[in-house]
Amino acid sequence: SLKAFISGGGALDDEVGKFLNAIGLPTLQGYGLTETSPVVSCNPISDIRIETVGPPFLGNQVEIADDGEILIKGENVMLGYWNNQKETETVLKNGWLYTGDIGHFEDGYLKITDRKKDILITPGGDNISPTKIENDLLKINFVEQALVYGDNKPYLVALLVLSKENQNLEYELIFKEIAKINKNLSKIEKIKKFLIVKEQFTIENGLMTPTLKLKRYKIIYKYKNEFEKLY
Repeated sequence: SLKAFISGGGALDDEVGKFLNAIGLPTLQGYGLTETSPVVSCNPISDIRIETVGPPFLGNQVEIADDGEILIKGENVMLGYWNNQKETETVLKNGWLYTGDIGHFEDGYLKITDRKKDILITPGGDNISPTKIENDLLKINFVEQALVYGDNKPYLVALLVLSKENQNLEYELIFKEIAKINKNLSKIEKIKKFLIVKEQFTIENGLMTPTLKLKRYKIIYKYKNEFEKLY
C-alpha cells in the first residue's frame, strides 16, 4: 500500500533517488524550513525529477535573488523568531524570507545548489559550490568525509577522511580517483591538492551539527595551517 517516499532535511543523492524510483518506490524530494511551516515545494508523483525539489506549492511565492538566494513569501512563512527581533529583521525583509539557500528554477522546478554562506569565491569573482564537489568526492569508495577549501585562493584543495581499512593508501592511488572526478568539473572547480586527516567529523567532537552537516568554519579553523601549506 506504499504510495511514495518523501525525502527532505538534506540533499537526496542522485544515485539513491534513481535506484529507488527504478525499483518501483516513488521517491519525492521536497524542500522546506522550520521558518516556512515547514514545506515549500515537493516533486509531484506524476512527474518526478530527482535532481530537483519540485515546484513550489500553491500559496508559496518563490523568487531567486540576484545573488542566487532563494526568497519565499506566503502565509506559511513565520511572523518572526520568538523574542528575537534582531534575527527576525536579518531574514525577513518586506515579507520575504531570505533562506540562505542558493538555487534556481529549471522548467518550473526548484533546484537547490548550495548554502549561501558556503559559496567559495575565486580571486576572479567566480562563485563555486563546494557541496557539489564534496558530494562527488564522497562517491569515491574509500572516502568517508570530504571538505573543499579555497575561498579567494588560486585553486581548490580538499580535506579527506578515509575509511578505516584504507588509512594507508598511496598518494598516487588517491589522486588517480580525484582525477576521475576532476574530468567532470570545470577548470576552476578542479581539486589540485588534498590532505588526509584521521579524525572523523562527528557531533561529539563538535565538527558536525546534530543533523549531520559539516561545521565548516570549525573544521577550517582546526586545520587552517594544514590548508595553507597546500598553497
